[in-house]
Order: sequence, then C-alpha cells, then structure tokens
Amino acid sequence: MEYHNPVLLQETVEGLSIKPDGVYVDVTFGGGGHSREILNRLGPTGKLIAFDQDKDALQNALDDSRFLLINQNFRFLKQFLRFNGFKKVDGILGDFGVSSHQFDVAERGFSTRFEADLDMRMNRDSNFSAYTVVNKYEEAQLRSVLSNYGELRSAAGMARVIVEARQEEKIKTSEQLKKVLSRFLPPHKANKLLAQIYQAIRIEVNQELEALKEFLLQTKEVLEPGGRISLISYHSLEDRLVKRFIRNGMFEGEPEKDVFGRVEVPFKPIGKFITPSDEEIKENNRARSAKLRIAEKN
Repeated sequence: MEYHNPVLLQETVEGLSIKPDGVYVDVTFGGGGHSREILNRLGPTGKLIAFDQDKDALQNALDDSRFLLINQNFRFLKQFLRFNGFKKVDGILGDFGVSSHQFDVAERGFSTRFEADLDMRMNRDSNFSAYTVVNKYEEAQLRSVLSNYGELRSAAGMARVIVEARQEEKIKTSEQLKKVLSRFLPPHKANKLLAQIYQAIRIEVNQELEALKEFLLQTKEVLEPGGRISLISYHSLEDRLVKRFIRNGMFEGEPEKDVFGRVEVPFKPIGKFITPSDEEIKENNRARSAKLRIAEKN
C-alpha cells in the first residue's frame, strides 16, 4: 500500500540547500519520502532526525546509521532534539496535514468516504477523539470549532442540531454525523461541506494549529544562522500562520521598531511560495492545495 506520496518532493528538499555534513530535521516523517531524499543528499557525517506522532509511521523507519526517528509530536521539537544531543540544526522540513495513509485507512476516521467510528486521532494513544468533540463539547464550543477551523457559515445551526441529536442517542459514527447534519448538506455542495466539517473537528482533536505555532516558535531557537525551513501547508489556516511567522516572527500584531524605525525579524523568505505543477496534481490529487514556503534564519 502506498503510505504517502511526498508532495513537492524535489522543491521542498532543494529549499533546504543541504550541506553534506549538516544536521536536518523532517518533522512529518510519514512514509519517509522526503527523508529518503534528504539522506540521498547527505554525506557520511550528515544527520537526519525525523518526528512522527503516529505509530503507524514507525514501520517505515529507514535503515541508515545517519537517521533517527522520534515517535513524538513536532510541538516537542526542541525538547527531543536536546534529549538526543542536538542543540542546533541546519534545516527543518515540514509537510503538514493528514497523510495519504491516514486518509486511506477507513477505521482512522479521517476520510468522508468511509463509514467509521468518529476518531481522527493522529496519535492513537490519546484519549481525546472526534467522538469527544461531537458528543461532549457544549454548543458554544462546537460552534466555535466549526466556525474557526471549518470556516462554515452554518456553524451555529450545525452545533445546535448536533447537541439536540445527541440527547436522543450518542453520535458514534461518520454516517450518524452525516445524517444528523443532512439538512445542511445539499447534494451539489455536500462533499465540500463535509470536508470542511471534518477538517474543523480534526484540527480540534489534534490541536493542529496550537502545535504548529509551538513548533514554529522553536525553529527560531534550534536553527543555525543561515539554516532553512521548508514548509508545506494545505489550507489557509495553516498557511496564514506560516506566512506571518516568516514575515515577522509573530502570529498577531507587528514587531516593535527600534529608534531608527527598523525591525529585527528572525527569517527572510526565499523566493515566493511554490505550488505543485499540473502534472503533479494529476498524479497525486491531494497535492492540489499544497503551498510551499521557504525561509532562511537571519
């Protein structure tokens, strides 16, 4: 089974401007496609440290003395790099979102295509799942999740209907959830709206935006001057955070100017963002919304 077809493979790895003896990090190992390409470009003294919180990814570990795979969320980047003896690195690659494998394994509950229990946990050791969000969140919390993370206009109505329905019986499966929300899913828009609903719940379950913010802030500390970040986002919520962070090292507001009106920012962008070619999208439809941003540490 194809675990994950790496998106923008050459462009993302080339963005790191790899030094043969450098130390690099792939914070979203998955099927190991990007990691293999990094190792191909490293010399015998180079090192690659990879992170993945999903235990399924461990079966793809690469048999290479230069490689270390850490079964942790990338929000703990600095902690686990230090634990393993790495204070500074030369480049960091991140390919965010859900892997093809997670989408394609029905029981994981990530895909709108399958009947499955409400799960959506990237880390299956967690006790917090889509079932928790749908059945235990108060109406105001649900509305906030659907509005902020799914950007759904009908968030208030959807939240109300979910709360009413679960009083009759718990909503345990994807089909039950679709049935409960059916009045909000006209046939010509159903797939798009379901994708937004699933995205919202998944982001909440995995605390994806909080993890991304924590990770980005740590890149400032662990990267050597001149080190690169090469980051792929798949939706506007992620990309907005990455774009703002690269621009001024913050997620809100603007950095303070010194007495001369200058600002110090931690990164400088390298070129404009990159999107997949029509040919790549044709071969891998999941690449269609990908956006790659590359930046260098000042």
